[in-house]
Amino acid sequence: MLGSKVLLLAGSILGVAAQAPLPVVDLGYELHQATFNESGQYYNFSNVRYGAPPVGQLRFSAPAPPSTNDSKIFNDGSTAVTCFQAIPAWTASTADWVVNATPPADPTATEDCLFLDVMVPQTIFEAAGQAPGVPVMVWIHGGGYTLGSKTLYSPSAAGLIKASQAQGGDGIVWVGLNYRLGAFGWLSGPTFQASGTANAGLYDQRLALEWVQQHIAKFGGDPSQVTVIGESAGGGSVLHQITAFGGLKGPVPFQQAIVQSPGFQMTPSATLQESIYNSFLTIAGVDNLDEARNLSTQDLQLANYKLVGSSYPYGSFTSNPVVDGAFAPALPGQLLLHGQFDHSLRIMAGHNILEGLEFMNPFAQNETSFEDTLRLYFPTITDAEVEYISYTLYPPVFDGSVGYTTPTGRSELMITEAFFTCNTNFLARAYDNNVFNYIFSVPPSLHGDDIAYTYYNGPSASVKNDTLAVIMQEYFTNFVITSNPNGAGLPAFPTYGASATVLDLNLTTIGPIPDNVANERCLWWQKGLYA
Repeated sequence: MLGSKVLLLAGSILGVAAQAPLPVVDLGYELHQATFNESGQYYNFSNVRYGAPPVGQLRFSAPAPPSTNDSKIFNDGSTAVTCFQAIPAWTASTADWVVNATPPADPTATEDCLFLDVMVPQTIFEAAGQAPGVPVMVWIHGGGYTLGSKTLYSPSAAGLIKASQAQGGDGIVWVGLNYRLGAFGWLSGPTFQASGTANAGLYDQRLALEWVQQHIAKFGGDPSQVTVIGESAGGGSVLHQITAFGGLKGPVPFQQAIVQSPGFQMTPSATLQESIYNSFLTIAGVDNLDEARNLSTQDLQLANYKLVGSSYPYGSFTSNPVVDGAFAPALPGQLLLHGQFDHSLRIMAGHNILEGLEFMNPFAQNETSFEDTLRLYFPTITDAEVEYISYTLYPPVFDGSVGYTTPTGRSELMITEAFFTCNTNFLARAYDNNVFNYIFSVPPSLHGDDIAYTYYNGPSASVKNDTLAVIMQEYFTNFVITSNPNGAGLPAFPTYGASATVLDLNLTTIGPIPDNVANERCLWWQKGLYA
């Protein structure tokens, strides 16, 4: 054995005839064997445990590292693992979920889901321990905090790895992680927190990032060069990781962040958190958290399915990061505004144009429904704040002077800015405008349209311009490697600067434009006055 890894003959542990040597990494609690991708020349260490099973007393609690008290198990990564999934019934294709209340069968779904994947080029892995480690890219997936997995939206990082080697370098190590979803990871409220941990999903992510710090060198990665990247709920998660504990626990376990369409429903209200928790108890048929911990996995999965399925208002997912007084002592925007975050990070952030269109109530077409929706989103909002949002920030003026010509456009802009795009402007100003921000404006530029470009790995119906996809991947991997997206042969990527300049990534052009969220509306949202 060389250090913490050894080459074994595939199948030898099971007594099967040897075929080809495959590496095994000793993690202290398990021996993990890779698979090898011949065309990409990289190893894939799939389904690596990073946390103890979050069951029993670890249900609804912060995760724990894997136990080292037992004998090491052998894991060849062949058993796919995802966390339990759920989706709101307001999505057209799932309107019968709440009624039928039968989660679809998924053989990969399990409560014991704290696993991650590591993809590493062969040359990097074989040099581990003998040469300096290479930069690491850690992916946190999106999905409304109720669905998704380490591979659902990113089935392969092969394209990113190829882009990282475009200038002849060794490339990067890529890591993708699962975290608990829905009621399993996002219950909260004063009563719940008497014996449970709010934002357990954020603690899962933090544990995975700490795992990277402890173990990634064994795969050839450098723990001092870690970039965390996430989109949608993943981007919202990264935002919360940047502001974790209000910056009071020292540097976060990464050095850079790429924040894509960071989304979450702001939930500072203890009243709303308590209401969601009580709804969960009622749906689960229990009186308290201890009884919920004693439910069968199937009963808990069904309760989660019903809770998320009944999400209201339209566009919400029920599960979200919340202000908990600990991991999130305030909203991320407020923490960034007041300097309560890790100032040492390097930041790249981006958003799409129509982030909110898919999440707005299509039936909210008049002033009454617009204001009613605000009160549903923010249960403690005052009448004065509703009036300010409705008549000053997003007035019912449809001549295009505010940025919309229809009630739909008005609601879309409000949701886009409040729940997604303003977050990127918060980051820029918090880091003294010394960030690299972009707008993905390929039509129709809906929420999530950019993921296929981030994980481009050859022609796809979801990618309208292959060249743009490759350029985007080179920007991302250049940033991971050098802290700067610029590189040979690429259009210049400016820093944000005092003039709030972003790079517009369009179907036909790439160039600098003013940031569309450098506006008074975002300054107001950041203050959290609706809480």
